Amino acid sequence: MRIAGNKFLITGGVSMIGAQITEHLLKADVREVVLFDNYSLSSPEMVGELARDPRVKLVRGDILRVNELFDALDGVGGVFATAGFLTLPLTLNPCLGIAVNVQGMVNVHEACRYRKVDKVVFSSSVATYGETGADTTEESSPWNWSKQQPGAALYGASKIMGENIGRLYEDRYGVKSISLRYSSVYGERQHLRAVNSVYIVDTYDRIARSERPIIPDDGLEVHDYIHVADIARANLMAMESDVSRESFTVATGEATTLNRLVEIILKITGSNLKPEYKTLQGKIRAATSKTMRFSNAKIARMIDWRPEIPLEDGIARLIRWRENEARQVR
Repeated sequence: MRIAGNKFLITGGVSMIGAQITEHLLKADVREVVLFDNYSLSSPEMVGELARDPRVKLVRGDILRVNELFDALDGVGGVFATAGFLTLPLTLNPCLGIAVNVQGMVNVHEACRYRKVDKVVFSSSVATYGETGADTTEESSPWNWSKQQPGAALYGASKIMGENIGRLYEDRYGVKSISLRYSSVYGERQHLRAVNSVYIVDTYDRIARSERPIIPDDGLEVHDYIHVADIARANLMAMESDVSRESFTVATGEATTLNRLVEIILKITGSNLKPEYKTLQGKIRAATSKTMRFSNAKIARMIDWRPEIPLEDGIARLIRWRENEARQVR
């Protein structure tokens, strides 16, 4: 599907990922972008500069109200389904979180079937793998949830259901679908609900207050941090491709320890503060593995996507954005 001259809708459009997808769509000469959001976790100010573009239309709506989706999808060629509850909010409100992540995806696909939308690109997660013990985790790796906290396991299960709702609607009704399994997404407009990525912001904020950064346990916990701009590129490439009914891991393929992450933040900020190691009792955590390697070979092979932003550069961009936000508050 061509991006240029086409019309797209982004559920959860007023968000970090939704805003970045919008930026990339506008650069690709899209005809119109509908940002569909209920503003429960964000506000129009998140996309203030983007909303000034006449091609961007803000629509307040909820994916749990299918009639609102029907109305918003008029003339839409493709949907970027980014709306959903992450591990932390789902843990705090499982009733609503499961409804949004599961029934919400049924509603999105049902509305797309009704409106004859050609394709849905679904924001899934590497949580579909759980606490994988494989040397390299790829799309065929099984879901290992037995060692996870309940909220993390429920989140992973909801994403597995979302992916298969897409496949079911493709099989039965011809609504094409691709699922993108993101690793730990970070970047400009960083929200405070992502358990792994918010640690970057929390650490920077402590350093900015001249407080020692806190590293959980021994700091050997690892994550694959991927910048939101690389995520947005993957979304557009998935929409443009002829591929459908596939799931792709969208990750850098590089595991970074919390020790290394804090070292990078301290270097960028020029701080001499020494980290404090502490076991955080009762802290909600999505994963605590000390070994992790995600393969992005499938998405590279099938739609030619590869990550472009190194971690150091991406964190520097996030810190500049955070500093600018702080100046605006003053």
